[in-house]
Amino acid sequence: MLDYEVSIFNKGYKLIAGCDEAGRGPLCGPVVCACCILPPNYQNELINDSKKLTAKKRDLLFEEIKKVALFYSIIAIEPEEIDQINIYEASRKGMMEAIKHCGAKPDYILTDCMPLFGFDGIPQENLVKGDAKAMCIAAASILAKVTRDRIMDELDEKYPQYNLKKHKGYPTKEHLELLKKYGPIKGLYRYSYKPVQACSYEQLKIF
Repeated sequence: MLDYEVSIFNKGYKLIAGCDEAGRGPLCGPVVCACCILPPNYQNELINDSKKLTAKKRDLLFEEIKKVALFYSIIAIEPEEIDQINIYEASRKGMMEAIKHCGAKPDYILTDCMPLFGFDGIPQENLVKGDAKAMCIAAASILAKVTRDRIMDELDEKYPQYNLKKHKGYPTKEHLELLKKYGPIKGLYRYSYKPVQACSYEQLKIF
């Protein structure tokens, strides 16, 4: 996976920021975005698209990436803001904020197919399936995924009726049944999502 970055390092760039998100599809909880700048030529054959890794491997790599990264940042955009600006723009905003708060100005930006604004003068590539092509994007995907999963585990303790720890907010059959039974809670659920809107008027008004 390092091959993509090597070609950029060879052009003289040193701080390549990889950006990715976790949680665009779930009905509840935040979308979490991350930026990660790895040392030049750092190699770790275990780092890959977070969706291709087990939870145990992600947890181990999460700690490794935080330890070796030159700079990184993780930003969560909450459901109410997702409803206001839509999930695509929320993901874009989260990645842009992550870059701004990572601790250094990158000289090259790679994203997982997400054009970012406000970084004039910095070369940028938005790669389709970038988390499977560039190590820094894959590392960002792991930071975002593990952080979001831990947030959902905490929310599960607060709202045990939805069994969030199991499905992490994704629209599984079980989750949809529990949502229908208990209704959505403001601040937890994304009210702009159709399965949430499908709840009865009484349920939507209760909370």
